[in-house]
Amino acid sequence: MTFDDLPQALAWLDAHIDFESKMPSKRSLPTLERMRRLTGLLGDPETAFPAIHITGTNGKGSTAAMVTALLGARGLSVGTYTSPNLIRVNERIARNGEPIDDGALTEVLESLARLERLMDDPPTRFELLTAAALAWFADEAVDVAVVEVGLGGRWDCTNVVNGEVAVLTNVSYDHTEVLGPTLEDIARDKSGIFKIGSRVIIGETDPTLVGLLRKAAVDVGADEVWVRGADFACVSNRLAVGGRLIDVRTPAAAYGELLVPLHGSHQGDNASCALAAVEAFFGSPLDEDLVEEAFAGVGVPGRLEVIGRRPLVVVDGAHNVAGMITLARSLIEEFAVDGEAQAVVGMLTGRDPVAMLEALLTAGVRSVVACAPESPRALPAEVVAEAARGLGMDVVIVTSPVEAVATALDRAGEDDRVVVCGSLYVVAEARRLLVPDRP
Repeated sequence: MTFDDLPQALAWLDAHIDFESKMPSKRSLPTLERMRRLTGLLGDPETAFPAIHITGTNGKGSTAAMVTALLGARGLSVGTYTSPNLIRVNERIARNGEPIDDGALTEVLESLARLERLMDDPPTRFELLTAAALAWFADEAVDVAVVEVGLGGRWDCTNVVNGEVAVLTNVSYDHTEVLGPTLEDIARDKSGIFKIGSRVIIGETDPTLVGLLRKAAVDVGADEVWVRGADFACVSNRLAVGGRLIDVRTPAAAYGELLVPLHGSHQGDNASCALAAVEAFFGSPLDEDLVEEAFAGVGVPGRLEVIGRRPLVVVDGAHNVAGMITLARSLIEEFAVDGEAQAVVGMLTGRDPVAMLEALLTAGVRSVVACAPESPRALPAEVVAEAARGLGMDVVIVTSPVEAVATALDRAGEDDRVVVCGSLYVVAEARRLLVPDRP
């Protein structure tokens, strides 16, 4: 099988089962055998490089970006695999921060199309993308891979990677139809990326969950376990022009006055996890000038990103209750305006619209433009609107995210604030409309 171009290759890819678009209500007979079969046919590319494996309910993408920057500042060639993408599939697979080009992605998907014929059970779309990333990283001879889990941990197809360092950013309610129903259940699933001989970085601080996670790491034979608060921490976190100014301590060092050009105090915690992970990877502290240089260049599109002014337009991929609470805190601290605040909100099924909108209320958002993301898993805009009305919010229903953003901008004055949130699908549409040339 050959593909003439990337659109043809992506059409083949999109013909496969896509659990990102249509989430199953539960896992039936969870197994990694299909993924192991696929990587085996590729020659086990995941064994060609060491990896830092990252899971957690929120903060995975930001932490992965910071880990990538820190490793790159040490002169390493770094492969990074993240999900989902905002604009193009290529974004998910990158080397040294640069997405895979169309030709290379077409070529690796073409090789997977040939190998698929040898499999009795066809792989899913996400399994194919994960295999594509691992194969390309091996072909490019990266020094290290930073791999973000798609969902959970134990049965996620990225778990064919044997992460020398395993990072768990935090644990909160999300995808409970698959991972739940309790936080302990979610934590156990995520702890499945802990491996014998690995160094485990735990960003969660709830004592009950930390005890469960620490025991899971010890039981599996991890070499070291570092817990945020006890072994590493962001000890100072201050608002600065364009981001946060933080101090971080790790088991081997203290890093002061680091500028992280990302919004939200939670990025200080993500930065502490990233620093601990890279320090654990090298087994030694990092040069502080190197850390400053690395963090100064970090960017995470779609996460508390300012894409417009007068009115102020902020987009954020907050898609669960914990993420929305974090967004609300950041809006209060960093994005106060003289005028009114309104939100463009679209969600996927399985979310709690009342709890998510209640968080926005605490940040002064009284007006909502409800829409439905461009996804088979979209929660109807009417459901979001009903939840907003029940909270006493002013509501407008608009069919598409693009129309919703345009409507919000038409309703906003120069001193107002427009927040786009609820799903990365909605954020992606807002960015396409307002900053089409921004990566």
